[in-house]
Amino acid sequence: MDATERKITKIAREVNKLTVRCMRETGIGTGEFDLIHTVRHQPGISQKDICQKLNMDKGAVARRVARLEQKGYLVRRQNPQDGRSQYLYATEKAEELRNSKAAIETVFYEWLLKDLSSQECAAFVELLDRLYLRSKKESRAGFPNVLQQLK
Repeated sequence: MDATERKITKIAREVNKLTVRCMRETGIGTGEFDLIHTVRHQPGISQKDICQKLNMDKGAVARRVARLEQKGYLVRRQNPQDGRSQYLYATEKAEELRNSKAAIETVFYEWLLKDLSSQECAAFVELLDRLYLRSKKESRAGFPNVLQQLK
């Protein structure tokens, strides 16, 4: 039985709705943002690697990358070892987009915590930090414990 009733996921979904609503003005959708996020975290990634990482079709990635290049969020650079392939990099405009998304999320979370007392907020943040660190450690290890439980 899931004691959390997936409420962490549900809260994340609500903040995502707000973010999508606010970011429509930039002309960037959630799928495009996911691709930009991937490139930002792995500068010099290839389209092939993006396909694998995001589990996307090669044609869909190529179209999305081309749109993001036209919009000024990504640039391609030649692979110095192989003149046939290219690597992708995020532009300054992509960094600004990340900052605006983070600002929207920050406002939402500050609003969400506003009704908690300072003691409740501190206790919640401490527990949340512990859970985050545990989940990050499991993720970096390839999810061995969780995958074992799924078997």
